[in-house]
Amino acid sequence: MGLSITALLILNCKSRNGADADIEEGLASLENAGITVIQKKPDSPEETAKLIEEYRDQVQLVILGGGDGTISSAAPALYKHQMTFAILPLGTANDLARSLGIPNNLPDAFQTIIDNHRGKINLGVINGHYFFNAAHIGLGVTVTHELTPEVKKKWGVFSYLKAVFSAFKHNNPFHVTILANQKTYKLRSIQLAVGNGRYYGGGNVIDEKSEIDDGQLCLYSLPPSTFWELLTRAHLLRYGRHREMEKTFTLFSQRIEIKTKRPKEIHADGEPVSKTPAVFEVIPQALEVIRPLPTDSA
Repeated sequence: MGLSITALLILNCKSRNGADADIEEGLASLENAGITVIQKKPDSPEETAKLIEEYRDQVQLVILGGGDGTISSAAPALYKHQMTFAILPLGTANDLARSLGIPNNLPDAFQTIIDNHRGKINLGVINGHYFFNAAHIGLGVTVTHELTPEVKKKWGVFSYLKAVFSAFKHNNPFHVTILANQKTYKLRSIQLAVGNGRYYGGGNVIDEKSEIDDGQLCLYSLPPSTFWELLTRAHLLRYGRHREMEKTFTLFSQRIEIKTKRPKEIHADGEPVSKTPAVFEVIPQALEVIRPLPTDSA
C-alpha cells in the first residue's frame, strides 16, 4: 500500500492477553504494507512515557498493544508530542478500542492499522490527569478495588460483574455538589461517573448519546438504591439509558466541578488518579488515532 512510515510498538506483556498474543503474522502484514516497526516491551507506565519521548522524532505512529491502562499511561506523552496512535486490543475490557470501533481480534486490528483511516478524539482531564474512557466516584471506585489482577485473569470480561457483586456490599451513599453549565446541583449518590468515551467497565455505555469525538463530557449519578433495584435496571445501565431510571441524574458539559463533604477517591480508566474536590474538563479533538471508517461514512 506504500505507506512508508515507521511505528513504535509498545507491547504490555502484563496485560491480560499481552504475553500470549501471537503478533508475528500481524507484524509481517504491517511490514508488507510499508510500516517499519520498532518493538518495545516496557515494564512500567513511566517507561512507556520515556519510550514515546525517546522515539518521537523517529516514528510517525505509536501502536499500543495492551488494555485501557496501557493506553491511558501513554496519554500524557501522546498529547504532549501530538503523536498519532493505534491500538492492538490485548486487555480485559478494551473499552477505548470498543469506543473507536476497533475489532477485538488481532488480524482485523492489524488490518485497521494498514487501512490507515484517521480521526480526532477527545481527551478528558481531571485535576490535570488525562483519561480516555470514564472516571468514577463511589461504587465504580469500589469495583476497581475488587477487580484485582488475579480476578481479571481468571474471569475475563465477567470479572467486572463479579466485582460489582462484591463492591455493592462495601459501598455507602454520599452527598455531592455538581457545578456545570452555570447551574448547581445537590444530590445523594452511590455512583457518579463522568465519561469522555462511550464505553467503560467491559462494554457498559456511559450514555446512549455519548461519543468519544463529540467534544462533551457526560455525567450520570445513581441515587441510593438496593442491589436488587440496580439488578432489575441492569439493562438500562448497560446500554447507557440512565435517564429512563427514576431519580437518576444526567448531564452533558465541557466543564464539570464536583465537590463532596469529605474527599472521595476518583478512579479513571481503572486507575486511582485524584480525589474530590475535582474539576473535569474535555479537550476536543485532542489526539489523532487510527480507527475504522465509521459505518455511516463507508
